[in-house]
Amino acid sequence: MSKYLFNDDWSVRRKVSGFVDLMGGAASKKVTLPHDAMMEFARSADVPGGASSAFFPGGEVEYTKRFDVPAEWRERRATIEFEGVYRDAMVYVNDEFAGQWKYGYSVFRVPLDAHLRYGQENVVRVEARANQDSRWYTGLGIYRDVHLVVTPLAHIVDDEIRITTPDVDDERAVVESAILVRNESAVTRRLSLEVEVRDATGAIVACDRGPVTIRPHATTTIRNRLYVDDPLRWGVDHPHLYDFHARLHDEDGTATHEVHTAFGIRTIRIDPRHGLRINDEPIKLRGACIHHDNGPLGAATIPRAEERRIELLKEAGFNAIRSSHCPASPAMLDACDRLGVLVFDETFDAWTEMNKPYDYTLDFPEWWERDVDAMVRKDFNHPSVILYCIGNEIHEYGSGFGGSLARDIAERIRLRDETRFITTAVSSFWAVAGEVIGDLKNRLADATARGVNDVMNEMTEFFDEVTVSDVVTVRTAEAHAAADIAGLNYAEARYAPDAVVFPNRVVLGTETNPRVTAQSWGATIAHDHVIGGFTWTGWDYLGEVGLGRTDYTDDPEIRGGGDPEFPWLTAWAGDLDITGFRRPQSYYREIVYGLRREPYIAVLRPQHYGRRRLEMQWAWSDAVASWTWDLPSGARAEIEVYSDADEVELVLNDRSLGRSPAGPSVDFRTRFDVAYEPGELVAIAYRGGRPSERAALVTASDRVLVASADRSRIRADSGDLAYISVEFRDEHDVLNSSEDAVVHVSVDGPGELVALGSARPATDERFDSASCTTFDGRALAIVRPTSEGQITVTVHSPGLADAHAVIAVGGV
Repeated sequence: MSKYLFNDDWSVRRKVSGFVDLMGGAASKKVTLPHDAMMEFARSADVPGGASSAFFPGGEVEYTKRFDVPAEWRERRATIEFEGVYRDAMVYVNDEFAGQWKYGYSVFRVPLDAHLRYGQENVVRVEARANQDSRWYTGLGIYRDVHLVVTPLAHIVDDEIRITTPDVDDERAVVESAILVRNESAVTRRLSLEVEVRDATGAIVACDRGPVTIRPHATTTIRNRLYVDDPLRWGVDHPHLYDFHARLHDEDGTATHEVHTAFGIRTIRIDPRHGLRINDEPIKLRGACIHHDNGPLGAATIPRAEERRIELLKEAGFNAIRSSHCPASPAMLDACDRLGVLVFDETFDAWTEMNKPYDYTLDFPEWWERDVDAMVRKDFNHPSVILYCIGNEIHEYGSGFGGSLARDIAERIRLRDETRFITTAVSSFWAVAGEVIGDLKNRLADATARGVNDVMNEMTEFFDEVTVSDVVTVRTAEAHAAADIAGLNYAEARYAPDAVVFPNRVVLGTETNPRVTAQSWGATIAHDHVIGGFTWTGWDYLGEVGLGRTDYTDDPEIRGGGDPEFPWLTAWAGDLDITGFRRPQSYYREIVYGLRREPYIAVLRPQHYGRRRLEMQWAWSDAVASWTWDLPSGARAEIEVYSDADEVELVLNDRSLGRSPAGPSVDFRTRFDVAYEPGELVAIAYRGGRPSERAALVTASDRVLVASADRSRIRADSGDLAYISVEFRDEHDVLNSSEDAVVHVSVDGPGELVALGSARPATDERFDSASCTTFDGRALAIVRPTSEGQITVTVHSPGLADAHAVIAVGGV
């Protein structure tokens, strides 16, 4: 192998001018990459980024690493690969400019050879900056993995191996490879290239070998066509992977360079009659939009964090993710390959019309082709990737210029990859905003006097009218035609008419609102040309704060609905919160998808009973699955029960509180208004008049501090993590969410506490502290291993016995 992880022994500091640096500059800190420097900045109410950035300030940082370069590297080639630097990365080697990359989400490489001092210590320095350049929290710095790539002068270009499976049946699969070989020496080289396909056990199932003559300073492509008998196909239920090995041999038969990559054997097809088919089996995409941050870790893309997110999203019923609104990390794609989750990878959130003062529009005209190429190069061998998106809610989608540019981007992708499909993500409103914004302002002016809920209803009605309007149909037709699939944000109302107006159009719900899950999924199932939908969002995220919040007021006149104020931190719009715990809407979605038979009980926070609710557009019910509340006798509570049954009966302490219709006729959700009484609350589903499944909530009897790790053993490398759930439970393991408290975490052994926090959507607590306040009885600690051995995590909360979690490190 010639590619090495290059994450250790970096230092980071705030970037200052040369004059300030002469006076001492800023202090540096030792870090292990991936690292998000913004997590260490102080949030405040008056930062320029405001609610979009979760009230984190922008800034500039520089990373430095010292490393030895052996003298024998003179006869090799050295390159540094960054999987992602946010943003405007400038790379220096021994204080000489070596390269740059503007976009914060692209994998890029910088050649080192011209700047190296052989047989000596060398220094690489990376500068990055972020400031008012995004609609969400971006993080700052080298937030994804870094690799050092050292190759012989004649070598395989490891990031240009392309494997396809164009012809597959049950008997055999054709595996075609295109391998770039480069000769950077001054003489012609006569080599041979050996290729192998290995199955999951390591057995060779196909191979070939042939001569390669390559002239000085030349690059050539070698193609092979292999045949795998009885292929195991990659799919969401059986994500079978193969390993492709390519090995260069010198004239004497000595192996000089070897690379390998995982791939999958699968086929994908679309048409408006059968929708999407993978391996000839129809499938509807149950999709989750996700942002790139990892909650308490900030933007740091530690591989285990990406893997855990995919594990939990799949457990919650999703079979696909959308990388909103930027290319996904290689670590996330690896996880999706292994776990069987489909990927919709997205390019940009803007083209030439800005969303924020210093966003990607400043770089788009010069850089978009390189960034498209980088995304496709990263994705090509990942079987999980089935869709590319050319841009999200692009303002230009509704113009002739936008249609032309849509074709340019789509054709650039096709030039690099014809094996996958291309989609759009069109907001009907933004595509025609110039024509309709005046009407909207007038209608909102009338609704504002009536309050935030009326404003939200008015906006929803107006958007629905615009969505199905002729102006949208005409103005977006060219952009949609540039792609293979028409991607529609919040436009379920177009599904039926589009089937008539555009009989050859395949449609995807690229964003759907959780408030209308039943309707949007029903429309998806009802139409063959609609291949699925992606909810906003599958996982809560930092920034765009409060768009899914619920405010309360006792004043019937208050309008509310303004921008959330500091210390709001998260959007509060995910099926799963930022720590990975499922919220009630996640279980509701599972029922709507037909994946869960048991009813689910959620209790609207009873301390707000009777108050006026001001629900934002992406808000779900402000509910908790708990029957443990500190309430006076006789206090009222509203109960929601989600079920696909005909009816649901609610029983409190063996007393029936009545039955209510459930299932699709009431959008799978029914409500009860009850007097709170500790004990057991049971929901019983009835099908055909007979009781079937049931679910229960039980009042916690006491309060014990519990710490539990997600795995008992982890790897002894910095790409792994241990997630420790910190909870208050009783002796019967019932969660006690009635009283939150501060918890303190300490780590003994070969590990370090890298993040601690809760899912509380508005807080001024930091994630890099050793203490935090629980939320609904829970918090989460994240520990990173430093070597082999045993880690002991101790959690303390005043007045309770300490809790411990033990994790073995190594041997995995």
